[in-house]
Amino acid sequence: MYIVPIAWLYVAFMMAVAEATNSTGSVLGAVVTFVLYGLVPVLLVVYLMGTPARKRAIKAREIKEMQEMGQHQQAAASGAPAREGDWEQNPGQPVAASAAATGSFEPDAGGHSATSAQGKRITPVRKEA
Repeated sequence: MYIVPIAWLYVAFMMAVAEATNSTGSVLGAVVTFVLYGLVPVLLVVYLMGTPARKRAIKAREIKEMQEMGQHQQAAASGAPAREGDWEQNPGQPVAASAAATGSFEPDAGGHSATSAQGKRITPVRKEA
């Protein structure tokens, strides 16, 4: 996957060396050549090539979090401890009650409000007074 970016950096480096060793060239021109023809395009291409992998990692993390949340909700509904050590902290209380009392539940991290409409949005129309 990285053979093309490595090859392009080699080509850009050779262009920069040719610029620096030319009788009318300069080291500043060589640096600008390497950065503008080598680093910037390669960084952009590598970033764009990594986008699907980043999306898959985010989706996998979300699925894992949803599974963990479902396990915690099932444990709270059944009255069993959500994780080891919960009975020792609050021996007489169910997990849901002890978590609600201490405020240890995480807030909703979703981007939508809890009461937002999921269907078509209708713009309200008023009569002019």
